[in-house]
Amino acid sequence: MESARQRGFGLYAGVPCSYLEPLINRAIEDRQVRYVSSANEGDAVAAAAGACLGGEGGVAMMQNSGLGNAVSPLASLTWVFRFPVLLIVTLRGDPEIGDEPQHRLMGPITTTLLDALRVPWELFPTEPEAVEPALARACDHMESERRPYAFVMRKGSVAPYELGREGAARPRRPAPGSDRAVRRYAGGKAPDRRPSRAEALERIVQATTGPGTVVIATTGYTGRELYAVADRPNHLYMVGSMGCASSLGLGLALTRADLRVVVVDGDGAALMRMGNLATVGAYGAANFTHIVLDNEVHDSTGGQETVSDAVSFAGIASACGYGLALEGDDISILDELFAAREAAGPRFAQLKIKPGTRQGLPRPSVTPEQVKERLMAHIRSENSASRAS
Repeated sequence: MESARQRGFGLYAGVPCSYLEPLINRAIEDRQVRYVSSANEGDAVAAAAGACLGGEGGVAMMQNSGLGNAVSPLASLTWVFRFPVLLIVTLRGDPEIGDEPQHRLMGPITTTLLDALRVPWELFPTEPEAVEPALARACDHMESERRPYAFVMRKGSVAPYELGREGAARPRRPAPGSDRAVRRYAGGKAPDRRPSRAEALERIVQATTGPGTVVIATTGYTGRELYAVADRPNHLYMVGSMGCASSLGLGLALTRADLRVVVVDGDGAALMRMGNLATVGAYGAANFTHIVLDNEVHDSTGGQETVSDAVSFAGIASACGYGLALEGDDISILDELFAAREAAGPRFAQLKIKPGTRQGLPRPSVTPEQVKERLMAHIRSENSASRAS
C-alpha cells in the first residue's frame, strides 16, 4: 500500500471479499488514505472515478462475482470519460483450485469479461519485489490511456492482516439524538402544476455561480437540460452509468473538501442505486449537496412510470445520516437548501417536478472527455486561486 500511496492513490472504495481482507483492513487503518465501504461494486468504481476527477488516484476493489455490477460504470463512465481507475478483482472460482457453486461460472470468465470491457489486466503480484514493477506497468497504462487497469487477485496473494479495532478510521455517524427530521414544503400539487425540470435547473444554476462549486448532472434529460440552460466549466453531464452520479460526486467531495459538490439526480437513477444514499450519509460531509428531481417517470425513454410516487427519498436520506433533508413540490426548497447554514453532514432535497421536456432539446456538443478535462482544469484553477489567497 505504501508503493501505491507514493504514486498518488489516496481513495480506496470497495465491497469486501475474503481474498481482499488484508488490503481492505490496511486501507481502513491507514490514516493517509480514505476507504469507502460501497454498497455495490459499480458505486465503488464511480467513487474511485470521482477521486480521479479531483486529481487523486482511485482504487476500486471487488470480488469477481460483483464485476457484473460494475459493467455499466466501466463501460460508460471510466471508458467514455477516460478515468484511470485501478481495479483489484479477486478470482473466486479459480479454475485451478475450484470453489463454491456460485463461483464456478464467473471464475473462468473473469478475465474474458475484463478483456471484453477493454480493461488490460495481470495477476496480482505475490512477492514484495514484484509489487513496484507491477504498479509501474499499471500506472504507465493509466497515464498514457487514461483508462482503467486491473489486477486479478488469486487466493493467498496477500499475507493476512487483522483489523485492529483501536484507532481504525470509521464512517461518520450522526450524534445520538440528533434531529434529522424531514422538512416538507407544500405538497399535493397536480403534476402539471409542479415546476418543470428546466425551472429547477435554472434555480440550481443561479445558486452555483460562486467559486469552488461543481455540478454533476445524472444521465438523460437532466444532463441535456442543464447543458441547454447553461454550459459552464464547473458542469459534468453524465452520459451513461445510470445511478452513479452520487457516487462520482462523493468521491470528488471526499478528495476535494474545499469544493462544494452538487449532484442533480433523477428519481429513476436514485432508485437504481439507492444504496449509495447510505454510503453518502456515512462518509459525506457538508460540502456534498444531493438533489433528486422527481417527476415519477423515466422521461427520456418514453415516460414509463417509476415507483417514486410511493417513496420519500428525503426520508431515506434523513435515516441514512444526511444532515439536512427537504422534500416537496415547491421550488423554494432549492432556495432553502442552498441558503442553509452548514449541516452536520451532506444535504438533500427531493423536488417533485412535472414530466416532460422542451422540444428540440440539444445534446452537448462537447464530448464527455472534453467535459471532464474542462472540469478538472476548472478545479485546478480553483485550487490555485484558493492557495494564492
